[in-house]
Amino acid sequence: MSDFHRFSLPLGLLVSFATAIDVVAAPPSWPEFQNGGQAVAAEVNLPTHWAPDQNIAWTADIVGYGQSAPIVAHDQIVVTSTSGENKDDYHVSAYAFASGDLRWQVDLKNPSPFKNTPMVSRAAPTAIATDTGYIAFFEGGALIALSPEGKTLWQKDLVAEYGKIEARHGLSASLEQNNDLVFVWVERGEEPYILAFNKTDGEVVWKAPGVGSTSWASPRLIPVGSSHHLVCSASGKIVGLDPASGDRLWEFSDISNNTSCTPMPVGDGQFLIGASDGRGETAAGAAAASNGLIEISKGEDGKFTAAYKWQAKKATSTFGSPVVAGDTAAIVNRTGVLYRLDLQTGDQVSIARTAAGGIWATPIVAGDRIYLFGNKGTTSVVSLTDGKEIASNRCWDAEAESGEGVRSGSVLYAAAAASPYLVLRRGDKLYAISAGDE
Repeated sequence: MSDFHRFSLPLGLLVSFATAIDVVAAPPSWPEFQNGGQAVAAEVNLPTHWAPDQNIAWTADIVGYGQSAPIVAHDQIVVTSTSGENKDDYHVSAYAFASGDLRWQVDLKNPSPFKNTPMVSRAAPTAIATDTGYIAFFEGGALIALSPEGKTLWQKDLVAEYGKIEARHGLSASLEQNNDLVFVWVERGEEPYILAFNKTDGEVVWKAPGVGSTSWASPRLIPVGSSHHLVCSASGKIVGLDPASGDRLWEFSDISNNTSCTPMPVGDGQFLIGASDGRGETAAGAAAASNGLIEISKGEDGKFTAAYKWQAKKATSTFGSPVVAGDTAAIVNRTGVLYRLDLQTGDQVSIARTAAGGIWATPIVAGDRIYLFGNKGTTSVVSLTDGKEIASNRCWDAEAESGEGVRSGSVLYAAAAASPYLVLRRGDKLYAISAGDE
């Protein structure tokens, strides 16, 4: 079985209703954004407490700046970043998992230079790990496949092949994959598209129209019966594609404010979706009903439809997607309030304000705890047993309230769990946290 073979069987009580990627052949591994839609760190003993001088195994500087999540595979941590006044250069960097030492760095020219500011995406799409190495995509249109040693296997310039990429605030869609294909979603302002490439040689298998609406979410494979649908969520619309052909199988439009959250698998034909409560969105105040559980069904005519199984009453999201936490859905709003809703009914199980504040990263579930990664650097650890906050932790000293943190790079964008570390990524730095002396 492939190290990165996707399957749709439950992983037990901890991740009931979740879809996972089997990576047992080559641990430690966190091979793509949100761990392939799982966002659950089963059998990983994550630390509960840390501070700038406690339980940080190593740190590593990242060239330039980036917003993508770290991926872990082939005994390395790989991140992407960009540098230059106009995001002139892109970088793929690999660090030794055990020590954080830089093993190699590959630099690429940006096909679509654009002013390097906090108002646009900066190396936001997350790469994927494959059996033969890594594939990285950048919002400027650069796509590259690399070996575990950093050698180029194949490379594409999507601007040269498909034209300019212009999108409001840039692109953020991370890569998605199955056994054979890597999926690239370019939801640009005009003539958006989705591509499926052969992972081995970079040949295009199919090209399909994009959603046609603003999005900073990522495509996600959702198990439906014996196959999967490639699901893409953009403002006011969600679509499901056949990953083998790119044919559109269904559309869902009973939703709004869903520009940022990626669909999260919840077993056969179901996924969680999140929507914000108005920060940069339209129709603020009605977003709770757009947070919920959507179910894909096949009618007697053989056609697929999608509809809510339940909708939230109060819970809203920000940039962090809802996740499966035991038998609940966990949703965090822009002020750091954690809502837990019954996964089957949507009934509210608990509500608690956390120290994390607003989150830009997807939470991670580990055992009976959930980790909330506040964008200002505070991580809250919350018990799934009683809903209480166990600890709030930081890797660096809190920035002044003037907003200097955003300008200097001290924004916590993402995390990955791979035993024995919890790896945090801010714009310019990696932190590997271990259980240490707990």
